Amino acid sequence: MSITVEVGLLSGKKATVEAGREEEVVGSLKRRAHAALGVVGRGRLVDSSGSVLDPSALIKDAGVQDGDWLTLHINRVQVRATDAAFAAILGDGSVVAWGEPGFGGDSSSVGDQLKNVQQIQAASSAFAAILGDGSVVTWGDATKGGDSSLVQDKLKNVQQIQAADVAFAAILGDGSVVTWGNAARGGDSSGVQDQLKNVQQIQSSVNAFAAILDDGSVVTWGDAATGGDSSAVQDHLKNVQQIQASRHAFAAILGDGSVVTWGDVRFGGDTSAVQDKLQNVEKIQACNSAFAAILRDGSVVTWGDDRSGDSGDVQDKLKNVQQIQASGSTFAAMLDDGSVVTWGDARYGADSRLVQDQLKNVQQIQAASSACAAILGDGSGVSWGMKQYGGDCSAVRDQLKNVQQIQASQYAFAAILRDGSVVTWGDVRCGGNSRFVQSQLKDVQQIQANNCAFAAILGDGSVVTWGSSHFGGDSSSVRDQLRNL
Repeated sequence: MSITVEVGLLSGKKATVEAGREEEVVGSLKRRAHAALGVVGRGRLVDSSGSVLDPSALIKDAGVQDGDWLTLHINRVQVRATDAAFAAILGDGSVVAWGEPGFGGDSSSVGDQLKNVQQIQAASSAFAAILGDGSVVTWGDATKGGDSSLVQDKLKNVQQIQAADVAFAAILGDGSVVTWGNAARGGDSSGVQDQLKNVQQIQSSVNAFAAILDDGSVVTWGDAATGGDSSAVQDHLKNVQQIQASRHAFAAILGDGSVVTWGDVRFGGDTSAVQDKLQNVEKIQACNSAFAAILRDGSVVTWGDDRSGDSGDVQDKLKNVQQIQASGSTFAAMLDDGSVVTWGDARYGADSRLVQDQLKNVQQIQAASSACAAILGDGSGVSWGMKQYGGDCSAVRDQLKNVQQIQASQYAFAAILRDGSVVTWGDVRCGGNSRFVQSQLKDVQQIQANNCAFAAILGDGSVVTWGSSHFGGDSSSVRDQLRNL
């Protein structure tokens, strides 16, 4: 028995599609809808009640009737990365993972559960996916967040997930929190569970979490040495507006513009030396071991490890600062006149003197571990820092024109140009040379990176990768799936 249904796109375009109700599956109906509507990329058929139809189900079992109205949702491909693997959410809500298996590059054990995925969060070695029904699926290193079986029955109506290095924390619809992963490093919140109510947002250091509640107070857990214990400043943590974290400490901006810090005192957990200056704070940025605060008047206050956080040599230049970018051990501040001021460890991008005359009308700064790159107002690009790790772009400087955005792996950069092509430089082992896939890098919309590889999403939803094969730079094993057809 054949039925006829109307299938529409969110744009308003629609088409009439016929299918066999008794003998055909929803996937067949979806393919006909794609053809009739002239769209490419994977998609999801949604009925009038908003329910996503299972492609493997018979049309009759999915409840589709003659004359029904269905919507074909085509979603943009999203890619997330752990340290050494990638995971892509395709247009139909399924997931493809590749890279180092121990870092989440193999999702085959949970592949049948990865349907109608809405978003993915990544720790260093594991992924966590939120499904359309609010449940969660995890994979990767089981000891570092890849196994959520002990809390699976609690992971319902999940709204968002935050990741530390080896643990996850999920905020549920009722404002409570569920955690899993390495227990000593943030995966066990049982000691503060009764306090985790009406949670609004969560921030993480390398091994600890800090949750802001709706009353502006803060609850922390995890490794005490990296900020998991805020008891020494708990009385001061009131009316907290936002929290920033270095690897080993936290800094909270209060409603009155003052700042409270805790964690490792060597790496930003102690602001006593600058506390009187931390007034009217607007934003805080952090590198691995230090913090930099932008005040309302555009000046900057820094604290933490002196090698990264001492801005004394450039303090008189830090005026009218608009934003700050940070690498592992370096800060770069953009001023309102488009110039840039840098400080921190000179070995890792803090010394921009060789390109200072070029750093004018800067629009955007991107940081790798040991270098920085800037997009100028005329669309050209410039970089500085350790030459072999992306600090020298002279070999491709004439190609860096009409640059729209720059992404960084640990030791390399990739720039998307206005025409959708890509220019790369830096350590070839970490994606600094894309020549083997250059002909495929057309109509690039977005680039994601992990430590040593890049993944580019093209306009048709397909994905192109390069860099270290061990880190996901070689996606040939899942190439057919990444075509998003």
